This record gives sequence, structure tokens and C-alpha cells, in this order.
Amino acid sequence: MVEEMADSSLFGWILCSAITLVALCGVVSKIRKRKGISVTRTESSLNSVLTSNGECGSTDGSHHADVIIVGAGVAGSALAYTLGKDGRRVHVIERDLSEPDRIVGELLQPGGYLKLLELGLEDCVEEIDAQQVFGYALFKDGKHTRLSYPLEKFHSDVSGRSFHNGRFIQRMREKSASLHNVHLEQGTVTSLLEEKGIIRGVQYKTKDGCELTAFAPLTIVCDGCFSNLRRSLCNPKVDVPSYFVGLVLENCHLPYSNHGHVILADPSPILFYPISSTEVRCLVDVPGPRVPSIANGEMANYLKTIVAPQVPPEIYDSFVAAVDKGNIRTMPNRSMPAAPLPTPGALLMGDAFNMRHPLTGGGMTVALSDIVVLCNLLRPISDLSDAPTLCKYLESFYTLRKPVASTINTLAGALYKVFCASPDQARKEMRQACFDYLSLGGVFSTGPISLLSGLNPRPLSLVLHFFAVAIYGVGRLLLPFPSPKRIWIGARLISGASGIIFPIIKAEGVRQMFFPATVPAYYRAPPLVEERV
Repeated sequence: MVEEMADSSLFGWILCSAITLVALCGVVSKIRKRKGISVTRTESSLNSVLTSNGECGSTDGSHHADVIIVGAGVAGSALAYTLGKDGRRVHVIERDLSEPDRIVGELLQPGGYLKLLELGLEDCVEEIDAQQVFGYALFKDGKHTRLSYPLEKFHSDVSGRSFHNGRFIQRMREKSASLHNVHLEQGTVTSLLEEKGIIRGVQYKTKDGCELTAFAPLTIVCDGCFSNLRRSLCNPKVDVPSYFVGLVLENCHLPYSNHGHVILADPSPILFYPISSTEVRCLVDVPGPRVPSIANGEMANYLKTIVAPQVPPEIYDSFVAAVDKGNIRTMPNRSMPAAPLPTPGALLMGDAFNMRHPLTGGGMTVALSDIVVLCNLLRPISDLSDAPTLCKYLESFYTLRKPVASTINTLAGALYKVFCASPDQARKEMRQACFDYLSLGGVFSTGPISLLSGLNPRPLSLVLHFFAVAIYGVGRLLLPFPSPKRIWIGARLISGASGIIFPIIKAEGVRQMFFPATVPAYYRAPPLVEERV
């Protein structure tokens, strides 16, 4: 009798324990779902999640991603490959996976190519008819000078590269998608999912119109210059100083092969550079808030009457033929200093985060450099789930990126203002002084060109060269015999130079730019991850 009661009690205790365990599992599962944590699924497809009646459903799995990347342009694709190579599970959501057709993002500076090598993506410039670029040729008032990249210390393969932007991006997408832990999907991200100040994932619409959600510990937004997600992650102050008018010249022989060509024209610069073995890209800068109309022929007339007479004679016929062909495109030139709002669970990258005038072709170099910095910071961390701690740690990213980013950003903004024509005599003298200074050769040309190429990311060197140009201009005015008028112009030249560069430096951040070691985040160590039993 006693044994029967003991058996019943034991059976009851086991049954009660089992029911309690099941109940606890149910509660934990609900809590995980509310927090946006991925629920394990043996088989799931984010391409088409349908309910039993054929309507779109939602997913919270995203293939158990560690990182969601919004956008698969240059920054997004390179970041996806690098994180995937490091063992992260990456879910990339790109609005349009067809080959892009853009008129910018076609020139990669040597510094950017070195970053491409560092990321293991150098083969992405192969098989797309990319052209090596060894420097620039500068033209002004019938005179010209060649500025070569200082590549003597590097392997012969290291140089700039110019190409069709779309071909380059497709190669990078293919490379990232070749990794089994990188999932590339076409869809439009409509919003970031936030809970208690932490970004848990994204809501997006697939190409079939399905509304889905995807979750990951870290979401990185790389959706380009027209980003609709940046406002919650930064304080955007976008400036549009001018527009680029793009043409493709066919079978055109540039005065200096394998070089970019910059014409200091009136009212602003004109660029030429090869993008394939048979094509040359022409970008005409048009300052102001609007451009002449293409539809009514106003643009073609502007290009033929104002621009064409200022291009080198060797290019003239090809330029006019390209205008007559009619494939004229425009794009706004945007600049936006990086002004992040550190947000747990999310990060901005690429043009969504930071832009500069594309005159110097530095955008891709900055983006690839940022990726190297970010991935080096993330590499020691195996678990990204502690969003607030990770956010605090990644504040160091904004300081560590500054040497490259601030040098290229400041140079782009300053050079554009110097290269634009102006009726002001002091500005005219500054423009002429810049051309003459670069024409001196030696350190006077290799110094600035190494800054522009991303090979010497030193902001202090940039400031020294910039004011050396201004002082050189003043010296030209005062020698051999100074006059009150020339002294006054010289004083205005120095004042004008200060007015150009100091606001750009202020926007970049003086402390981070010149004294990064004084920023506490500079020394931030990777967070310690407690081992789970």
C-alpha cells in the first residue's frame, strides 16, 4: 500500500515538473518574440513567406542573421563580404539588384584600391574593362600640367581604377553572395524596428509586394545618398552646391592616357576620365540650385556654346558628338558632414552617413576605409546581442575613421571652392596660385596629390599645403614691388582661404580631426562577453 502511494507521488511529481517546464518554455518563447529575437526555424525563406490562403505573412527569422545590411551598393556589398568572411551571418536587403547605371562612383583612388586589397576584393575590378589611372592632368587658360600619383613604393598593380559603376557593383554583389552565410535579397526597407530605444531589425517589402520583418542584433544602413532611413540615426545637413552633367565620349583619345583630366573652366570645373577601353566619362559641373533643361534643348545649347570652347582641342570633336547624340544625364552633387546619433542596434555607413563633393573622386575610398575600421572593431566580438554595450564601444569608430575621411572630405570641399571661377580678384589669385603651385612639381605636386589619392591621410599636411598655396599666391602679388592695392588683395586672399577651409574643418570636428588621441572613445576596448553555461 505504501509502495503504491510512493509510486503515485513520484509519477505526480514527474508529471507536474514536465507541465511546469513546458509552461516556462512557452513564456520564454513569447518574451523572445516580443523582444524581436529570432526564433529558430529549420527551413525558412525570406523571398516569399505566404500564409495558408496565399497572402503575405511575416518572418522574424532572417536566417538567424547576426547583421542586417540595408543596401548593396559599394559600401553594402563590400561590408557584407567582409563580415561574411569573418563568419557573421549576414542578411542584405537591396532595393534593386539589377545593374545600376550611374554617372558617379566610377573612379577609385589608389588609396581606395589598397583598401580593396585589404578586404580581399581586388578581383572585383577585373573582367569589367576597368582602366588603370596614374594621376591627373590639370588645364587652365591653355596651359596644362601633369600630376602623377606617388606610387614608386608600391607594387606595379597599385594605381587608381576607373570603370562603369554598375559593373563594379555587380561584381561585388556576386562576390558577397558567393559566401554561404550571406543572404542577398531584393526588397525595399520601409522602416527600422525600434523597441525601448534599441533597433531590433527592419520592416521591408519584397519585390512581390510582401510586407516582411527581419531581425538581427545589428542593423547597418548603407542605402546611399538618397537614404530615407538616415534621419533617425544622424543629424543630416545636406548641401547641394552644384550638379554634374554627365556624357560618355566614344573613341576619344585623351591628351594624357590613363589620367583623369580636370579643366579649370568658367564657371566651374570639367572632368574627363576613361571608364572603359573605348569610353571616356565627361562630367560638367554646373553650380547653383538648377540646371538648364534637357527636354527643350537648353542643356545642349549650354554645353555647345559655354562648355565646348573651353575643353582641350583633342577632345572637342568627341565632346560635341556626345552632345549631339543626346544621352545627357544630370545628378545633384551632395555634401553632408558625418553627424551621427549613436543608436543601440544600428549604424550608418557609406553615402547615407557622409558625403563630400565628388570632384576629387574620394567617396568610395572613404567608404572602403570605413569598412576596414568597422570590421577590425567588430572582429574580436563573437556576440553582438548586447546592443547598448556594443553601441558604446563603436563610438570609437567615429574617431578612428577621421584621418582618411576628414582629409578627403576637407580636400574635396576646399578644392571645389578654389577651382570655381569668381569675379572677386582675391579668389582669382587663389585659383591661379593653386594651378601654379601644383605646376612647380616635386613636393608641391606630390604632397597634394598624395592627399587626394588617399595615400597620405594626414589632415595637418592638408592644412599646411592649403595655406602654402595661399602664401605662394600672396608672394606672387608682392614680388617684385608691393603696392597698397596688391597688399590689400593679398590680405583678402589669406582671409578668403581661411573662410574656405575653416568652416569645413569645423564641420568635420577639430578635436577628432587633429587630436583624436584626446577623445575618450579612441581608447575603447572590445566589451567582454561572459561565457554561457
